Amino acid sequence: MKRSVTLDDLMIAGIAVAAGLLAAFLLRMLLRWLGKHAERTRWSGDDIMVDALRAFVPWSAVAGGVAAAAAVLPLTAPVGKTVNRSLTVLLILVATITAARLITGLVQSVTQSRSGVAGSATIFVNITRVVVMAIGLLIVLQTLGISIAPLLTALGVGGLAVALALQDTLANLFAGVHILASKTIQPGDYIRLSSGEEGYVVDINWRNTTVRQLSNNLVIIPNAQLSGTNMTNFTRPEQKMTLLVQVGVGYDSDLDHVERVTNEVVAQVMTGIDGAVPEHEPAVRFHTFGDSRIGLTVILGVGEFSDQYRIKHEFIKRLHKRYRDEGIRIPSPARTVALQPGGAGLVEAAIPHQREAAKRP
Repeated sequence: MKRSVTLDDLMIAGIAVAAGLLAAFLLRMLLRWLGKHAERTRWSGDDIMVDALRAFVPWSAVAGGVAAAAAVLPLTAPVGKTVNRSLTVLLILVATITAARLITGLVQSVTQSRSGVAGSATIFVNITRVVVMAIGLLIVLQTLGISIAPLLTALGVGGLAVALALQDTLANLFAGVHILASKTIQPGDYIRLSSGEEGYVVDINWRNTTVRQLSNNLVIIPNAQLSGTNMTNFTRPEQKMTLLVQVGVGYDSDLDHVERVTNEVVAQVMTGIDGAVPEHEPAVRFHTFGDSRIGLTVILGVGEFSDQYRIKHEFIKRLHKRYRDEGIRIPSPARTVALQPGGAGLVEAAIPHQREAAKRP
């Protein structure tokens, strides 16, 4: 210490610290005001930026006030160096946390906007957070005078042993990255596995994929197993899909009349039911001369997979009512059984659309 601390030094140092605290308070109020304006915009990135800066900017102001106070006080060189290094480490840590929060928030915003759902692919968020925090920690160590070269060498040698011990975990990690990078599956997609599990993809993290079934139960599937199994993605390449409904009418029906009436019911359902595709063109195709009926397939358009149940429900109800009003018969499967008890004559038991002889001794 070159000289003793005077009252003026303490007053100036106190004013510097108070100015830093006041600046931190005013900046925090400013950021709160900016946050309210950011909420009114459609882009979520400005909300993330303002929220991340709420921690960094006030701490920077406080650190600036403390640094100014330390410059005013007659500190010895070692003490001054320690204070400056401590403030630098504090700012680096705060900046690292702010950068991690900002970058992970932007990554999460991008994954949500691309998938179109509330859920997110946390695997990218977690990887980004770990990388940013690791870089910040290395900078802190370098600032403190600790050489990071031996540390990196040790991590490289030890990483091989860790990789061998965590083969399954790393397999799931890289499988999850591959799934998302290839865009085979994205959060919000409706998938069905060859093993029978199906549902909406809620999240893909570093180890497993979470699928929510229509019953609202969650199925947890390891990423490695998911990437190695056969599956059907009902959301890609597009979310809209076609629904096939099988119908049968009697042989005495006027098929032109049946086609016209069915097309009218399809048009009503497509324009009047939520989840249907209004621009879908009605399609009715006769295809089979069955045992008791003429089979036809009705092709409906649905917005997404879960809409098919509601649309099929309404279509069947309306079609059944319309057929009944139009006098179009929907025959039930009928069978004629011929009995020959003791050589007696045949007995007709049903309409002769399908004949089966059963003989009894």
